[in-house]
Amino acid sequence: MKKLYPNAEAALQGLLHDGMLICAGGFGLCGIPERLIDAIEASGVKDLTIASNNAGIDGEGLGKLLRSRQVRKMISSYVGENKEFERQYLSGELEVEFCPQGTLAERCRAGGAGIPGFYTKTGVGTKVAEGKEVKMFDGEEYILERGIRADLSIIKGWKADEAGNLIFRKTARNFNQPMATAGQVCVAEVEEVVPVGTLDPDQIHLPGIYVKRMIIGAPYDKKIEFRTVRQRAETVAA
Repeated sequence: MKKLYPNAEAALQGLLHDGMLICAGGFGLCGIPERLIDAIEASGVKDLTIASNNAGIDGEGLGKLLRSRQVRKMISSYVGENKEFERQYLSGELEVEFCPQGTLAERCRAGGAGIPGFYTKTGVGTKVAEGKEVKMFDGEEYILERGIRADLSIIKGWKADEAGNLIFRKTARNFNQPMATAGQVCVAEVEEVVPVGTLDPDQIHLPGIYVKRMIIGAPYDKKIEFRTVRQRAETVAA
């Protein structure tokens, strides 16, 4: 099956619909599927539920979909760096399901592995546990968390072969791997596609069985969330 598509719009053709659940890889602006997010914005699809560690920053990454009011609910760990995310949540315009970071990763991994739920100590005795089943194991409380299965996963990889076997680059591995497995369909954007047999099998992070469609998104502009520079040291006269 030919997996490589000419652009993001073509790769998402027939996959988008109002009210769908999307798992989106990335962490802040690191390892996010920029071209696929742009195509989702351009499609006009709405009432989306998106599972992602956060929503990028204002006007970048998933922040574009918040700005265009296409998102109804976020399942996320972190809000702080996106002021529009914060504003919509506090004003009641956006539903937010807060989820501890490791729990969110495991919910997606579990969903992709066919595991409908699991017990964890994370969140016991906090608001995270409200309304959830509590079970005792060895005299200690654990709460039940549900696995996440999405209609669509969108991820960003570094290098792939034509069969969809994929390598992530350094910290861009973050949430991309568990998000990829959690979707009924996974669409990946990558920086380079090479012939089958080029990649060392031991270096592959995501087997091609999980990737249904791909695009080449390069070139990319390096975006920085926080630009931090040192003050220039004063020159001491000799």
